[in-house]
Amino acid sequence: MTIPYPHIPPVIVAIGPIAVRWYGVMYGIGYVLGYHLARTRTARAILPMDKATLDSWIGYLVIGMLVGARLVYAGVYDRPQYVRDPLELLRVWHGGLSFHGAVIGMTIGCAIFARVHRLRFLALADLLALAGAPGLFFGRLGNFINGELYGRPSNVPWAMVFPTDPLHLPRHPSQLYEALAEGVLLALIIWAVARWSLARGWYRAGVLTGAFLVGYGIFRFLLEFTRQPDAQLGLVVGPFSMGQLLSVSMPVLGLLVLAVVARGPAAPRDIRSGDYGPPV
Repeated sequence: MTIPYPHIPPVIVAIGPIAVRWYGVMYGIGYVLGYHLARTRTARAILPMDKATLDSWIGYLVIGMLVGARLVYAGVYDRPQYVRDPLELLRVWHGGLSFHGAVIGMTIGCAIFARVHRLRFLALADLLALAGAPGLFFGRLGNFINGELYGRPSNVPWAMVFPTDPLHLPRHPSQLYEALAEGVLLALIIWAVARWSLARGWYRAGVLTGAFLVGYGIFRFLLEFTRQPDAQLGLVVGPFSMGQLLSVSMPVLGLLVLAVVARGPAAPRDIRSGDYGPPV
C-alpha cells in the first residue's frame, strides 16, 4: 500500500538558461526566516550586534558552510570521484554537500568572526543554533520536492514511490521525517530552552549550542535507519550509514558543552562587556 507521490515540477519558472527552482526557494525561505530570528534577537539586546555586523557574520557563515559542506562530502562520501577530477570541487551546481561539513564550516566561520570582532564564540554559536534550526525544515522539503535523499524500501501505509528511484519501490518519505524532527521539533526544543533558561536566570552561553548538537545528533542517527544510504557507500559499518557515524559524536559533544558551561556563572547581559539584557 502506498500514497501517491505529489509530482511537483522542480522548476517553478524558466527563462532561457535561468530557472527558479523550488529547492532554491525553500532555502531562500529558510534564510529569510533565520535572518528575521537573528535580527529580532539582536534587536532585543540578547546579543547586541548592529545590522552591518550581523550581515558580516552571515557572510562568514555562508562561506564556511559552502567550503565545509563541499570538502567533507568530497572527502567522506565520494572521494574517488574528486580524486579523479579535483575541479569537480568547484562545480557545486552538480550537488554534493554534507550537512555535517556545513556545521563544521560554520563553526569555524563563527570562531574566526568572534576573534575578529572580539565577541564570545559560544554566544554567536547559540544565535546560529536558534536561527538556523527552522531552515532545516525547508531544506528537507526541497529534498522531497526534488525526489532525492528518499528512504529505504518499506510497507508502511504512507510509503511512496519516488520518480527518481530506479527500482520504483515503495519507500519511507524520510525527507519529511527529517523535516518534522530536525526542522520543527528541534527548533521548538531550542526555542523552549532559550525562553526557559533566560526567564529563570540559568542561561549560559553555549546552552543552545549544546541542545542543538544533542537533539540533531539523536534525531539524525535514528532517522538514518529509514533513509536510503548513499549509493556509492551503502552501509559502512554493520547496519550503520555514514550519516550515522558522523552524527554519533554530536550528542557526546553537545553533552560535553553543556557540562562545561553549566559550571560557569549565569550569563551577564552584554557579550562585549558581560551584560545580556532582559530575558525574553
